Amino acid sequence: MFSEEELIPISGLQHVMFCERQFALIHVEQLWEENRYTAEGDALHERVDKERHESRRLFKQEYGMSIRSLELGLIGKCDLVELYLEPSGRVAEINPVEFKRGKNKESDCDRVQLCAQALCLEEAFQITIPQGDFYYLAAHRRLVVEFDTTLRKVTKDAIDRAREILDSGLTPNAFYDPDKCDRCSLVDICMPKAVGEAGMRVERYIQASLRSVRKECEA
Repeated sequence: MFSEEELIPISGLQHVMFCERQFALIHVEQLWEENRYTAEGDALHERVDKERHESRRLFKQEYGMSIRSLELGLIGKCDLVELYLEPSGRVAEINPVEFKRGKNKESDCDRVQLCAQALCLEEAFQITIPQGDFYYLAAHRRLVVEFDTTLRKVTKDAIDRAREILDSGLTPNAFYDPDKCDRCSLVDICMPKAVGEAGMRVERYIQASLRSVRKECEA
């Protein structure tokens, strides 16, 4: 069981799946920058959090539900959790729903984030959750995601990898990938072309650059 101080944000799993260096910059080096994509994503989630809670006799909708798993060491928040109840009031079925501004991705970045939410809910409610939904704003429709054995393993592997990076305190090497880097809000901080495969922390790179400039000025 993990302590409260050891819990990893569920959003960080999406970061580590997208780019391990991005994960380390945010969660190890504590660096962050906004761009249009992150701003639009934040605005969407703020709007979702303000939605009213719908409740009928055997059905409830909870927006912005806080969740955690002390067994897996995760903490986060669900955009929407749909609860189907038995007449006794016991929760019979749970369906987590994640809102995204873009479109469905080929990678597992988003699916791992949703699956991690389901794992936390399973621990909290002691119930098996077979699937969840994405609502992609660009497509204006829901997409069902099955939490099968493969996705659950990928999710737990991502949790393990995130913890390895955090425990090491090391920032992975930089590799420039235009499909990822040019859309990343941290590209100017990460400096994938400048830092290259040196694998140093951004802070050390900046300090080394400043020392080089000072030497040139003193020469």
